[in-house]
Amino acid sequence: MPNSASTNPTSRTRPVLSRARYVAKEYKVVALRECPLPETLHYCATPNDAGAYWRLHVATNPYYDPEIECAAVLFLNRRHRVKGHQFLSMGTMNSTMVHPREVFRAAIVACAANIVLMHNHPSGDPSPSPADIKITRELVEAGKLLGIELLDHVVIGNPGQASLRDMGYCIG
Repeated sequence: MPNSASTNPTSRTRPVLSRARYVAKEYKVVALRECPLPETLHYCATPNDAGAYWRLHVATNPYYDPEIECAAVLFLNRRHRVKGHQFLSMGTMNSTMVHPREVFRAAIVACAANIVLMHNHPSGDPSPSPADIKITRELVEAGKLLGIELLDHVVIGNPGQASLRDMGYCIG
């Protein structure tokens, strides 16, 4: 009589096809460093607040290079208080890669209600490029699906900054 386990298609045992073994991983999210916030910066409701946060915390990151475009995202609660930030990417002197998946990944883990995307223009001119406008529109749409609003996309120049929300690009 044949072994019922080997002929039964619903059997829980399956033959091993190769010696390679798949190993699942357990993940853990940890804070990289603390960024103490002065009382005046706990609330991030304006592009000036976001610019001040950038200069105090993102521009002091050991990986930050003012000669290339760098992107970061701020995580905010419902009352627009900064919960933290993530340094997203370092690019070239005139571009950096930003993808909605990376922008929202840590925002979801941090339980952020809102986000502010920020990046610098090494030229000092904070005027948004067509690529800046395109990613802003994509992030507004992605945020709608996830229930995490993109409050602003702030382009840091020298000495000022530009708000894509103020220009009408973050309206969803």
